[in-house]
Amino acid sequence: VRPDVVAATSPQFFAAVAGWFVAFIRRLPFVFELGDIWPTSIVAVGAIKKGFFINLFEKLELFLYQNSTRVAALTYAFKKNLVNRGVDTSKIDVVRNGVDIKRYQPMERCVKIADRHNLKNNFVIGYVGTHGMAHGLRNVLEVAEKLQHRKNICFLFVGAGADRENLIKLSSSRNLSNTIFLPMQPKEEMPSIWSLCDVALVHLKDNPAFSEVIPSKIFEAMSMGLPILLNLPNGEARDIIESEHTGIWVPPEDPEALVKSIKILIDDKNLRDQISRNCVAAAPKYSRSQQARKMIEVFEKAIL
Repeated sequence: VRPDVVAATSPQFFAAVAGWFVAFIRRLPFVFELGDIWPTSIVAVGAIKKGFFINLFEKLELFLYQNSTRVAALTYAFKKNLVNRGVDTSKIDVVRNGVDIKRYQPMERCVKIADRHNLKNNFVIGYVGTHGMAHGLRNVLEVAEKLQHRKNICFLFVGAGADRENLIKLSSSRNLSNTIFLPMQPKEEMPSIWSLCDVALVHLKDNPAFSEVIPSKIFEAMSMGLPILLNLPNGEARDIIESEHTGIWVPPEDPEALVKSIKILIDDKNLRDQISRNCVAAAPKYSRSQQARKMIEVFEKAIL
């Protein structure tokens, strides 16, 4: 069956290259779903230094934007980035990330997992997601060390990534008994993992490139009714949680500020409960069904 449109996403960047090539060969409209400004993001984490190859990739990146029929950008900041670089604003739509609100709903703490890891009576600050170079999680270990004197506080790290083993070793060397590391979990287990948490921590390095991103875990936590500690550069993600009153923004890589915000949430149950209610009320605005409808509209525009 001949398709009507070809869509590809970034990251991974070369998937977008392949998608454009297929669309070009078959003379079909091409929709570029822009999930990350690449290669800027890999320069931001220090994986590759700016140079000849990065400049070459940036030219290829701009070629793809300019030669796409439509671009579906994950954030308004991404759209602004492209427009500032000469991409036609009329062909750029913003389709933010979303959450399956049927899967992620408020629930009691999973007793089985909580008992297994001695979390039943702890206040749990949960980081769920990639443990990579972009995430700056050593800052969280500094915070854990500063809060070791407070009993029944636990920092739960769940996921995989390039920096995970280093974080585990660092935690062990500092004798941080208030940290627990769990490996990446099956998707069907994620609501139970989130249920262990009293607060959801969303964390990125202090780099201007990360002011443009909206981590998808924000919406999962929101749908679970979890107050969000947003620890990343000032940007669109902060606008969302502050406009919806679903958490607290903390300046990135500032351990003292993060300690202060954690103490506020621990000590003020009424505030946590109010934020939790705000999360549940706001979550339907960011549902996957809403996202799907917007993407269908993007495809329809590309075909017309």
